[in-house]
Amino acid sequence: MDDEIYFTLTALNMFHGVKPFRIGSIVKLVKDYENTYDLEAIRAELRYAGPSAYVANSVKTVVKGTMSSGRLYDKILEEDYGVVKFIFDNVIICKLLTTEELDTEKSNPESDVNFI
Repeated sequence: MDDEIYFTLTALNMFHGVKPFRIGSIVKLVKDYENTYDLEAIRAELRYAGPSAYVANSVKTVVKGTMSSGRLYDKILEEDYGVVKFIFDNVIICKLLTTEELDTEKSNPESDVNFI
C-alpha cells in the first residue's frame, strides 16, 4: 500500500468538466510534449471523451498526499494508466495502475484500458 501513487487531475473545465468521469474510470496518461506552458505536462484522456484533464503541477492545484505532474513525469511511461478513486467538485484524484493491475484491467473485456 505504501508504494501506491496518487495524483490530482485538474484543468477539467478546459475540456468537458467533471461530467465524463466516474469512480473506477480508467484514464490514459500521455506525456504532452507539445505543451509550451508546462514542460512536464501529462494529459489525461478518457475512452469516450478523449483529452479530458491534466495532471496538476502547481502547489495551488495538487491535493495534499498526491503527486504533481513534475514528480510523476519520470515514473510513468510515454503512455500509462490510472484509475479514478475520488471526485470532489472540480478535482479528481486517481491512482496510478501498477503493471499487475494494468494486466488485470487488460484481461477484462469491459475495461476502459482496451480503448487505445
